Amino acid sequence: MARIDESRSFIPVNIAILTVSDTRTLENDTSGQTLADRVAASGHRLAARAIEKDDAGAIEKLLRGWIADPQIDVVITSGGTGITGRDVTPEAFDRVLEKRIEGFGELFRMLSFQKIGTSTMQSRALGGVAGGTYLFALPGSTGAVKDAWDDILVFQLDNRHRPCNLVELMPRLQEHLR
Repeated sequence: MARIDESRSFIPVNIAILTVSDTRTLENDTSGQTLADRVAASGHRLAARAIEKDDAGAIEKLLRGWIADPQIDVVITSGGTGITGRDVTPEAFDRVLEKRIEGFGELFRMLSFQKIGTSTMQSRALGGVAGGTYLFALPGSTGAVKDAWDDILVFQLDNRHRPCNLVELMPRLQEHLR
């Protein structure tokens, strides 16, 4: 079973949070605030936070800027992963990702199924890597954000997590460029 190896020192990572919504503001963005609170409580650094409309081009532009920023290790988005006409976050991710982390979406939907049943099939949550930065697209509900952070990301973004974690892979994400 997975565990935290307390003999290792914690390494904080720099995380940017993007809420994708046509209606949210910083004042009423409960899912973004939930993520920001959890990032801080886990000992990581909130490197940036923004809200962007459901526009694939605008989302892509913001993602590219954050991917290029050496002060950002991880981008987590909330919203726009459903199947309606306005849900375009996965399409924006497709424009920037170098590699997908298929297991993230699969694991998220498996965990989500235990809580919301077959409705989880409507989620297009996904993970990937671009420019040495991890990217995760989560549904916009506060419950989904809690599930993704509490059950997956808090562990995978902790270098003490055993048997393996995403943090220890960070130095190797751009090996193909050497």
